[in-house]
Amino acid sequence: MFEGRSDVEWKKLGEIASIKTGRRFVRTDIRESGVPCFHYGDIYTYYGLTATQTKGFLDAELAKKLRFAQPNDVVVVCAGENDMDIGVGVAWLGDKPAVVHDACCILHHNQNPRYISHFLRTHNYHLQMKKYVKNGKISSLPASGLAEALIPLPSLDEQEKIASILDRFDTLTNDLVAGLPAEIEKRRQQYEYYRDKLLTFKRKEA
Repeated sequence: MFEGRSDVEWKKLGEIASIKTGRRFVRTDIRESGVPCFHYGDIYTYYGLTATQTKGFLDAELAKKLRFAQPNDVVVVCAGENDMDIGVGVAWLGDKPAVVHDACCILHHNQNPRYISHFLRTHNYHLQMKKYVKNGKISSLPASGLAEALIPLPSLDEQEKIASILDRFDTLTNDLVAGLPAEIEKRRQQYEYYRDKLLTFKRKEA
């Protein structure tokens, strides 16, 4: 898509973001109101690419001891049942900090958070991460491995354009009614094609 372009930098996530692991809390700590929180299991079952509100909350006293994602940070799930699901992210677009579970990492950065979230669903990224995933009963991706992921970085303006295009495909994929499975599958394939196309950059030769 962007072959031969000199204005696209390739950087490791660890070069463009501070990466911290969340801190432990359990399901029984979660409340219906209080301080917003991300539990790692909900990233697979509840959230999409972005979130402006969290599913659960914690008591303020407990939250004080834990670790927060700031608005525009990306929350990356680092534990899961297989190595191709692990590592997806949610761009936190809420208006206040949110507590993050210890099976997740927090990316604090100065890039477009939606662009990063889309990138964390690409085939290229997951192939990079496979060698860092530790497999067992539950697979895990250490923060040190996540930091090694190479991400192509065009300008912030272009990141916004790419993210907006992919947002529209994601909305079409997820908002179609359940009675149209063939159309849903078509839109999903289109989204995956354009996501990988728009987020694949040929590295400039040294």
